[in-house]
Amino acid sequence: MAKIIILITGLAGIAFIAWWFFGKHTVQTKMAKVFKNKQSVDIAVKGGYFPEKVILKRGIPATLNFKRLDSASCLDHVIFSDLGINQELPEGKVESVKIDTTKSGEYNWQCSMNMFHGKVIVK
Repeated sequence: MAKIIILITGLAGIAFIAWWFFGKHTVQTKMAKVFKNKQSVDIAVKGGYFPEKVILKRGIPATLNFKRLDSASCLDHVIFSDLGINQELPEGKVESVKIDTTKSGEYNWQCSMNMFHGKVIVK
């Protein structure tokens, strides 16, 4: 009986790991608010980025406002490799990151350990 319980527990663990890494997960997406020819999105940083995907309008100056609510050291920076941005995110404080919207495209961001990711889409 103990062997059956161990086998079922092991199979359930393998199924969970497969789902975690290969399953479809919903991604929170947010369209920027445009006000007085500027656009911005507030992003909470707590065990990841919320929203994880941001849509911006091309040609309108944009700012992403990151508020770090997590003390994990890997979330202390946000890095946009394609845009040359490496911004420190002090805990409990809002840090604004200006995004170049002169060209359409997709720009990924990640934490300093490349564990958490997000994406900006400029259309």
